[in-house]
Amino acid sequence: MTTEIWLIYVATVLALMSTPGPSQLLMLSNSGAHGFRRSLATAAGDLSANALQMLAAGLGLAAIIAASGTALSIIKWAGVAYLIWLGIKMIRNARAIDPELDQARSRTSLKSLWLQGFLTSAANPKAVVFFAALFPQFIQADTPFWPQFLILSVTYITLDGLFLSAYGLGASWVAARFKGNAKLWIERTGGSFMILAAVLLGLKSVSR
Repeated sequence: MTTEIWLIYVATVLALMSTPGPSQLLMLSNSGAHGFRRSLATAAGDLSANALQMLAAGLGLAAIIAASGTALSIIKWAGVAYLIWLGIKMIRNARAIDPELDQARSRTSLKSLWLQGFLTSAANPKAVVFFAALFPQFIQADTPFWPQFLILSVTYITLDGLFLSAYGLGASWVAARFKGNAKLWIERTGGSFMILAAVLLGLKSVSR
């Protein structure tokens, strides 16, 4: 893979990531509610799902998965329902800041935060097909496939990780400067973001 092709790929990925999607909104929500450091578990879950989706695309499983409309619908709507449930739960549990309550929330399971990120990304029915369609545009036929595939995958995950971190840092910075009743509204907003993420996920389809 030439440097020129790689730079074009980077520009393409940056353009695709310029608009926030369900994963970015989930990162905003969790970072505001649990702090940036703990929200990194959510980012790790998202990137883990991306890695598996890329691998599936690379192994040629994308065509099989894309052909199964029923499987895609099940995955998609299960993810939508999960996010809506999380958002409603966050809104209902929101309250003014309390030192003891805040300390308890800081112990929220990292596994749970990771799972939220993983399921949100994995529930996107477009992802595997997206990677299967995107990567061939930048693969050179006269060069070994897997080294190029690895470069494309690592580049995407790195850029996505940086974007998620930027969203998380921004949300954490804002949340840290609000106290009392303002904290209540931060958490309600976070729950609303989660529900919005579900709506965006529900609007996605493999066909577009």
